[in-house]
Amino acid sequence: MTQQLTIEQLQTVLSQTLSPDAQTRKTAEGHLTAAQKFPGHPLSVLQLMASANGNAGAAVGLTVLQSAAVHFKNIVKKGWDAENEDGTDGITITDHDRNLIKSHLVELMCTAPPQIQAQCSEAISLIAAVDFPKKWDNLLPELIQKFNSPDPNIVNGVLATANSIFKRFRYINRSEELYADILYVLERIQAPLLTLFKTTGQAVDAYTSANDKQKLVPLFQSLRYMCRIFYSLNWQDLPEYFEDHMQEWMTEFSKYLSYKNPLLEDPDEEIEPSPIDRLQAAIVDNLFLYADKDEEPFIPFLPNFTTLVWNLLLGVTTHSKHDILATTCIKFLSSLVGKPMHKSLFQDESTLKQIITNIVIPNLKIREADEERFEDDPQEFIMGDMEGSDSESRRKRSGDLLKAMCRQFEAQTTSICSEHIAAMLVEFSINPSDNWIAKDAAIHLMLGISIRAESNQGVSSINDKVNIMEFFSANILTELQDLNHSIRPMVKAAAIKYASTFRNQFTKEHIAALMPLLISHLNSPNVVVHTYSASAVEKFLVCKEDDGTGAGRKRIKFNGQDLKPFLEPLFTGLFAVVDNTDWNENEYVMKCVMRTLNSAREEIINITHVVLQKLTAALFHVAKNPRNPQYNHYLFECIAILVKSVCAKSPEHTGTFEQLLFPPFQDVLQLDVAEFTPYVFQILAQLLEYKSDGSGLGESYGALLPPLLSPGVWERKGNIPALTRLLQAYVKQGSAEIVSGGKLIGMLGIFQKLVASKASETSSFDLLKAITQYIPAESIQAMFKEIFRILLMRLQQGKTTRYVRLMTGYLAQFIGQFGSETLFSIFNEMQPNLHIMILGQVWIPRLATDPPVRMEAKTQVIAMTKILCETPSLLND
Repeated sequence: MTQQLTIEQLQTVLSQTLSPDAQTRKTAEGHLTAAQKFPGHPLSVLQLMASANGNAGAAVGLTVLQSAAVHFKNIVKKGWDAENEDGTDGITITDHDRNLIKSHLVELMCTAPPQIQAQCSEAISLIAAVDFPKKWDNLLPELIQKFNSPDPNIVNGVLATANSIFKRFRYINRSEELYADILYVLERIQAPLLTLFKTTGQAVDAYTSANDKQKLVPLFQSLRYMCRIFYSLNWQDLPEYFEDHMQEWMTEFSKYLSYKNPLLEDPDEEIEPSPIDRLQAAIVDNLFLYADKDEEPFIPFLPNFTTLVWNLLLGVTTHSKHDILATTCIKFLSSLVGKPMHKSLFQDESTLKQIITNIVIPNLKIREADEERFEDDPQEFIMGDMEGSDSESRRKRSGDLLKAMCRQFEAQTTSICSEHIAAMLVEFSINPSDNWIAKDAAIHLMLGISIRAESNQGVSSINDKVNIMEFFSANILTELQDLNHSIRPMVKAAAIKYASTFRNQFTKEHIAALMPLLISHLNSPNVVVHTYSASAVEKFLVCKEDDGTGAGRKRIKFNGQDLKPFLEPLFTGLFAVVDNTDWNENEYVMKCVMRTLNSAREEIINITHVVLQKLTAALFHVAKNPRNPQYNHYLFECIAILVKSVCAKSPEHTGTFEQLLFPPFQDVLQLDVAEFTPYVFQILAQLLEYKSDGSGLGESYGALLPPLLSPGVWERKGNIPALTRLLQAYVKQGSAEIVSGGKLIGMLGIFQKLVASKASETSSFDLLKAITQYIPAESIQAMFKEIFRILLMRLQQGKTTRYVRLMTGYLAQFIGQFGSETLFSIFNEMQPNLHIMILGQVWIPRLATDPPVRMEAKTQVIAMTKILCETPSLLND
């Protein structure tokens, strides 16, 4: 179908996208991609979505309508911002369509079923990111008007949408434009928001008395949304209205922090937070925001809220359903404890003891849920526990609380924790098989009090009141030396984490002694243990030390030569994990393989064949079902490092790599594995670049070229940078074969396709520069006029800063290669004195407003010098 779809056709195509048959799905998706380029298509989709409210919706089917809603959201995501530098994928949304969409979308969201409402809400947020408030000034009044709806689903729909829109006020640097937008929003929503919060609270009181759970649940959802909006509106600064009405807000907040209602709590539920838990966590987040900013008007409320949060923490269970509330509360307490201005709240030693005994230790200790996650969902456990991960956990937040306490009360905190650590280790020693949780807690308490400062590079400053190496020798080393993998695996994981955390404090000799122990734990059948081992090895391999010159420079502490004796057992252990198809792809293990290859460099040459076979086997396996992008990335990085390490030194080995890599690469290309094709093209380019000069393309690369020049392969945006690099390598290595085989016109066709889009214009110039540099002048000379016509037409259509930079960079290269007279004569054939116009209106102004740097600066200097020397008449002009 190459025309706009009717409603009936659209319905049919959308239902086909849900077909179990892959070819049917692919064809239908192609029809949608083609249809979305026609003006009016988004309105047709919106019209189909609107049918969900009538009898027609039942006839269409909810799954098809939901598919339509997702398709509509994706059109908005890709096509609404016409100025997006990444392009719009050819989607055209006319001003007429835009206005109609904006005038109907809020109402549709409010009346649609929940599955469609969610997509409408997201579409509104995406449009608002571009148009709000300047081009959509009736959005906020329309949303606020719905605050008065008696239907809680409508109220929650508009609150969810407002929350999504206002999130952009968080985590962004201040600017006048940002503050203008926040002020616009505040003037309209601050009073209605407080009113709605209070009236919703009154409704909560009424339905609490009436024991009406069905009415209470959506009200608590509304309150939570309003708390998240509060968070966004207050993130940059405390607004005047919120300061003036702080008493009202804080009264409401304190009410819910002590609210209890068995109707909304399920004592049998262990995983999902209750509506009360979610609301309380959102409120404590707001308190943290004010406390962290040291907002003066908030200080009088602090003692009361500290007590309320403290009581909340004492009341949470160990079940996973309370994890978010517990971590949020601990974060709030940490923000207070760590600041001198609040020192008086916590300075009493009995208070510090209570915090450590009643909050830190219970939330540091392994729970039954943690044991289950450790065994059954190791990935989830690792995300919440491993150093450097973004995920929050009770244990992490408890460690942060200890660090905050040490900042203000280091001596007292260290003394109290040391007593607990000693007692826990005694408890463990009495019965190691049953009391291992005590040792695990002791290790994490030690970690919490030992670190004064750390970064992604490791610990940089240590509490001088503890001896981390003594603790290591007495309690960590014994665990690492115990090679019985069935005994205390969680303690072994903690011991490995301890060694990894203090990697900067270990000498080269320490690391050499640790390496065989860590390698032995790669054989553990427990995923967390062998993952932590791989991660520890990887981190030791990037650990740096002062180079000893006194110049402040750093060097790798444990380099390739140091690693050489361990390469064979290390690779054996790592690939034993990679080869085990019963486990999910392990990104940490593959990252360790990558780091090992990068450290070993030329030391790897003797075992290249074996390593490459292992990697290609892994590639064959994951190509069938790619599911872990990080693992896949490191896998291809490993192959790229191997190619670079071997072929840079011995280009004759490129043939061996081609023999081993072409079969799995052909599989990837034939299966059309979208996630992998960019990597494949990139490594093919790398191999071609390392081929010996004058060796030509060879049979395999020659056969691959025609498919690479077909427009279809360039449709996928993710392929373009890697494909461009591959064609650059083709031009460099096989310019004669490209010309003689009649492929130059095809390459220039690709250039023309790429330069037409903002998203791919950089790649178009990369390709054009390579063609200009490597194709013999006599073979391309006749085409230059058409090339410059295309470039100037594109300049006329969209004169952006980036395009001007790219074009003038190419002009400089052209002059450096062929001289200014050649360029100017081509220009003047197209239009008299065009060269003066380009110089005066485009090129020279660009050098003033967007000056080139590095290599391009040199190219521009050469070009300008040649212009002045070769065409002195310009000075007169």
